[in-house]
Amino acid sequence: MRPRIPVLLYHAVMDDPPPWIAEFTVTPQDFGAQLDAVVASGRTAVPLSALARHLAGKGDLPSRPVVLTFDDGFADLPGPTAEALASRDLPATAYLTTGAITPGRASLLPPAPMMDLAEAPLLEQYGMEVGAHTVTHPQLDTLTPREVRRELRDSKAVLEDVLGHEVAHLAYPHGYNSRAVRRAARDAGYASAVAVRHALSSEADEPYRIARLIVRRTHTVADIEGWMAGRGARTAPYPDSPATVGWRLYRRARARVRRRPEFAG
Repeated sequence: MRPRIPVLLYHAVMDDPPPWIAEFTVTPQDFGAQLDAVVASGRTAVPLSALARHLAGKGDLPSRPVVLTFDDGFADLPGPTAEALASRDLPATAYLTTGAITPGRASLLPPAPMMDLAEAPLLEQYGMEVGAHTVTHPQLDTLTPREVRRELRDSKAVLEDVLGHEVAHLAYPHGYNSRAVRRAARDAGYASAVAVRHALSSEADEPYRIARLIVRRTHTVADIEGWMAGRGARTAPYPDSPATVGWRLYRRARARVRRRPEFAG
């Protein structure tokens, strides 16, 4: 059996989230209990870059790794969320939607309390790795090649400018990707990209669609414990299901009719 690697996907950590993101929000109390379960599992937290290097054959992993990731850049991230991680010596990776956190810029994300782009260096001071999550948070697999390139390259450039170093890791909004999108991510200079897939990753996973387990408000400490034990989800890599392919084709057709990018969420 392939060693199973849990890569957890969090969004906001708050008590009173906007309705549109509530399903993917955990309370600070639940978040702390879940982090304690990660620590108690004996797994070693590593940033996504460590897993990406290993998948590329360029580095070793601890015997029982776990990866914690955060998408979008909600307001809690550079404050209580980063503090909760740092207090437990848990490194993590944050994927930021630059249009949603940059004053004067726009994104497809509905209104929510968001961090500011200027706070991105603070995340690194807390020990978090920063990756890109596009500019506007669109369904990348429904865009034209030019639009995909702009989303990937512009978000990368904005983050590199504020951080002063290369940003080499990407998260597809809502996990939506395709063979063409994965190729565009590689061509844009990313060393890895994470999807969702609702699955455990593994040492045989694909570097440009690394599987993650999305944490919902209904998940319990027992769920986290199961994932840490390598249970409760299938293991990547595996081919896209007919349902996934059909959903992609439907969304592409809808995007052509509406003639505008759609929010991935």
